[in-house]
Amino acid sequence: MKSLEVIGFKRANLDSASLTEIREEGNVPCVVYGPGIKEQIHFYAPAILFRPLLYTPEVHMVELNIEGFKVKTILRETQFHPVSDVLLHADFLAYSDKKPIKMDIPVDIKGSAPGILKGGKLEMKTRTLTVKGLAKDLPDSIPVFIDNLELGKSVKVHEVKAEGYEILTNPSVSIATIGIPRALRGKKTTEEEEEV
Repeated sequence: MKSLEVIGFKRANLDSASLTEIREEGNVPCVVYGPGIKEQIHFYAPAILFRPLLYTPEVHMVELNIEGFKVKTILRETQFHPVSDVLLHADFLAYSDKKPIKMDIPVDIKGSAPGILKGGKLEMKTRTLTVKGLAKDLPDSIPVFIDNLELGKSVKVHEVKAEGYEILTNPSVSIATIGIPRALRGKKTTEEEEEV
């Protein structure tokens, strides 16, 4: 899995006035916690460093460098302003190499479905799967094969093979479906009427 470095600076004050000041200077207030560290650390980091983390379908491990203290983490949660969509806060989970972690990993559609060649449309029902495993075993993406999908058919979570990690998403959840366009639905009905 890809890794990014985020450089941060400890926060001396945790009051709301200092939060406003941090944001006005183009920084994001953050906190890191979890089994990888003794106690949680409040810090801030330049907002520009979050672009490669947030505006990509890829998942990254994040190495935080907080004034020389380095820790391996994953981005756990983010808060955005409801109107301006500016990043307001970020939570990082410091993980241990020996303990499994939960992450949402993007699916990667592979192959071409016969249903698409017949005029159907690929409909994504979920773009990520929740998985659990050691950080070193987690993939960048989870391949999902659609080579056998006909019109109206779906590939479900239980059909996906996981090696070295466990998929926590409900096995009956559909990942992708080949939708039947309205024009084809009408055509099918007419053909059925002719058969009768």
